[in-house]
Amino acid sequence: MSTRLSTGGSLLNRGKAIEFTFNGKRLKGFEGDTLASALLANDQMLVGRSFKYHRPRGIVASGAEEPNALVNLGEGGKFEPNQRATTTELFHGLAATSQNHWPSLEFDIGALNSFASRFMPAGFYYKTFLFPRFAWKHLFEPFIRQAAGLGKAPKERDADTYEHFYAFYDVVVIGGGVAGLQAAKVAAKGGAKVLLIEQDASWGGRAVIDGGEIDGKSAEDFVAETLNELKANENVTLRTRMMGAGVYDHGYVLGYERVADHAPNQNGPRHRLWRIRAGQIVTATGAIERPLSFAGNDIPGVMLASAVRDYVNGYGVSIGDRTVVVTNNDDAYRTAIALKNAGLEVPAIIDARPAGGGALMEEAKALGIRVETGKGIAKVKGGKRVTGVAICAQAGEGSVLEEIKCDAVAMSGGWSPVVHLWSHCGGKLNWDEVQNHFAPDAARGPTNQDGDVFVIPAGAANGPISLGDVLADATEAGKQAAKMVGKPAKSVKAPKVESVDEAAMEPVWLMPQGASAKLRAKSWLDYQNDVKVSDVRLAAQEGYESVEHTKRYTTLGMATDQGKLSNINGLATLAGQLNAPIPAVGTTTFRPPYTPISMGSIGGEARGEIFQPIRRTPIHDWHEEQNAFFEPVGQWRRPYCFPKAGESHADAVKREINQTRNSLGMLDASTLGKLVVKGPDAGKFLDMLYTNMMSTLKVGKCRYGLMCNENGFLIDDGVVARIDEETFLCHTTTGGAERIHGWMEDWLQCEWWDWNVYVANVTEQLAQIAVVGPNARKVLEKLGGMDVSAEALPFMEWRDGKIGDFDARAYRISFSGELSYEIAVPASQGRAFWDALLAAGEEFGVMPYGTEALHVMRAEKGFIMIGDETDGTVIPQDLNMQWAISKKKEDFLGKRAQERAHMASGDRWKLVGLETLDGSVIPDGAYIPSSGDNANGQRNVQGRVTSTYYSPTLDRGIAMALVHKGPDRMGEVLDIPKLDGTSVKARIVDQVFFDKDGEKQNV
Repeated sequence: MSTRLSTGGSLLNRGKAIEFTFNGKRLKGFEGDTLASALLANDQMLVGRSFKYHRPRGIVASGAEEPNALVNLGEGGKFEPNQRATTTELFHGLAATSQNHWPSLEFDIGALNSFASRFMPAGFYYKTFLFPRFAWKHLFEPFIRQAAGLGKAPKERDADTYEHFYAFYDVVVIGGGVAGLQAAKVAAKGGAKVLLIEQDASWGGRAVIDGGEIDGKSAEDFVAETLNELKANENVTLRTRMMGAGVYDHGYVLGYERVADHAPNQNGPRHRLWRIRAGQIVTATGAIERPLSFAGNDIPGVMLASAVRDYVNGYGVSIGDRTVVVTNNDDAYRTAIALKNAGLEVPAIIDARPAGGGALMEEAKALGIRVETGKGIAKVKGGKRVTGVAICAQAGEGSVLEEIKCDAVAMSGGWSPVVHLWSHCGGKLNWDEVQNHFAPDAARGPTNQDGDVFVIPAGAANGPISLGDVLADATEAGKQAAKMVGKPAKSVKAPKVESVDEAAMEPVWLMPQGASAKLRAKSWLDYQNDVKVSDVRLAAQEGYESVEHTKRYTTLGMATDQGKLSNINGLATLAGQLNAPIPAVGTTTFRPPYTPISMGSIGGEARGEIFQPIRRTPIHDWHEEQNAFFEPVGQWRRPYCFPKAGESHADAVKREINQTRNSLGMLDASTLGKLVVKGPDAGKFLDMLYTNMMSTLKVGKCRYGLMCNENGFLIDDGVVARIDEETFLCHTTTGGAERIHGWMEDWLQCEWWDWNVYVANVTEQLAQIAVVGPNARKVLEKLGGMDVSAEALPFMEWRDGKIGDFDARAYRISFSGELSYEIAVPASQGRAFWDALLAAGEEFGVMPYGTEALHVMRAEKGFIMIGDETDGTVIPQDLNMQWAISKKKEDFLGKRAQERAHMASGDRWKLVGLETLDGSVIPDGAYIPSSGDNANGQRNVQGRVTSTYYSPTLDRGIAMALVHKGPDRMGEVLDIPKLDGTSVKARIVDQVFFDKDGEKQNV
């Protein structure tokens, strides 16, 4: 049985006992325990059931590679399924339950699937799609859906909080073992700003567990001294409980910090998602021990040899009183020696190599441990826990030579470097014929846009296995990282480590090598998804020769552990069946995250009321004080109108328009997008983005521009101002700022990356107020400062200066058709400037107006609105805006698309104005049918209404519409249906209803 030892446990604080529950049973552990070590200390060998056959599953590993020990954690708003017991730190009151069984863990009715395994081979799910046809819908699909899934879905709202954090470092070192510590120390000595992260709660990795001397000191002392040196360096940031989740292009690293999982009652976020930019990334992520494939290797009590050693040395837990060790390499002997030194029995070490091991084998023999070479395990005996093993010749077919009673099996099939992060953004791998694993190919690493490698593997993650080689490799990695970020590579010698003579490992992909079909059908590769050696061989026989096809056909490596234990053994099994070398079969694709991350951390603070945070202008509070009626515009809330007591919204809009047209109105235009485009190539860049020419715009002047996508369709519009020879400010629609900023960056980064242009979104740095109406100039002159006369500031020009006491940039632009100034001031001065305008404009009856008044006035002038007159299928020519398309430019985005025959055709819907004969308002979005029906009996449509309003200025309904050949049909009367079944007649007129010559805006 597994139990807590009286000695050992370097990671424990035995002075602090902790109580927790598993499946309702109260158990005890110590501070420093993981849930897995605490369960094993309480002899809880059975922790779950497999996905497909519901076979008993026990803990097999000690880290993130664990495929079996998945549990439900917490209750209510703290509930979360599929948490690894091996990485869950124990805390007082922890409540865990096992998964994937019914009605109980010990008695699971789903285990009957195991008896039907011969009828559910690899590809079973896919084959049921085909025949018999009736069975899939009525039998198989309902059954599979009922059985699918792991754990329980949370039912209550998540009670925890999460946050995002942004950081910038010269060097990010991922992995806090001795390799990561050494690489970070070397890089920091050169003056680099370093972030070192470790996914576990403690530093040092395997070296602290396995021991050994480094520079004449114990590994534990070496780790402690190195940590102290790093902590004393102000350029170094250290983080434990933080995983390197993913590595992406341009030195982007995603870090996943479990801030409070070990102390759930503390204040602050539970998880923190780090978004990091790094000059160089060092992946010191170590290596993962591989299991061996033999019949019964999934029975609870069969574990990785390194994990058994971890539990004995790190947590003071024995997996069993009698442990058989089976291996193809020398490292497993360390486990046997550790068990023996802890006072536990090791009946035998089964070494598949005919010649056995090196110095460690001799040390084991000296301790009285029996060593059997050239042997293998034919099968493990037991059901819900190990009771014994049957020994056979490795070169044979599985004939039993001897049976040994035991209650645990420690297996080691060699080590595989953790190459996931190296591979995330394109790093390639080589096959190491000596160690039989894939390792990074330094000549084919991930490169940045300059062609320089920005990911450097270090230590065991780069292939070296022995402690001395690991530290030497890490030292060089630290020097290289410092050098690549422009820091001096200090002359640092690698620590000295006394080497241990080890015999070469021997690849063993099946035990015994000639195992019969019966044994192969009980030899497991993927523990969670129940994929056996026989399944992979069957897939190859059925023509699935690609590793990616085999993966999907068998579900090998598709479980929540993403094949960390099963990958290499599965590839080797496939290669053996195809009679091909393993490198020729290749590997599956490594994708981030390295281990699962919580949905809460992905969302961060974007949840509940701030799922989409409401953006507020500097004047927003004033609007609320005036009881403005708001409407959502993008992420903003803009005042629709400012109704007074007892006033309807329609009346408020009418009042605001009349006051603005007759005297003075003010609009909070701060939400309009403001993008600074700067650089020697800025003009050339904007010429490609806009349909008209921007590079010829003179400093101090403005130009209205249209922006199309590659297909020629209109996506945004706005006024562009030239600030200086290399700087433009582009106004966008309120909802378009982030979208157009991203659009610009997309083209700059992906297509025109060599152009010298930079884009900055300054929307929220400025408050912008439109001062509109016949008295607009008078109120600005009353405040004093800048000369805003027609001569000093003509229409479509801008000036910098002072207006009153405020730093201002004044634009003479108009979206209402009235004399209008849009004044931009620093956001911090926005509210004060608004208040000053209100005070100065009091004698003119100044009145704020909202978005609806803005829309009505622009429609009276025939100005388009993106999203109203456009719907993703409209080109500028449809809106009679060919005047805004330059004939001088050779190219712009959308130019060639607009020259296609169907785009250049005159047989399109085009913009016109509509006047109802009775003065009523046409329904918004109404379609305009034509005479006759089409083939399916539906009405033919010849257009649609894009904007429709009651115009207080004209005292009648006005509308704009896209109508088939509309400009050629002036004066024609259309019959437009209404929702109540009646219709309204409207005449096609010019889209400009008011002040066609622009006399009012040009005064």
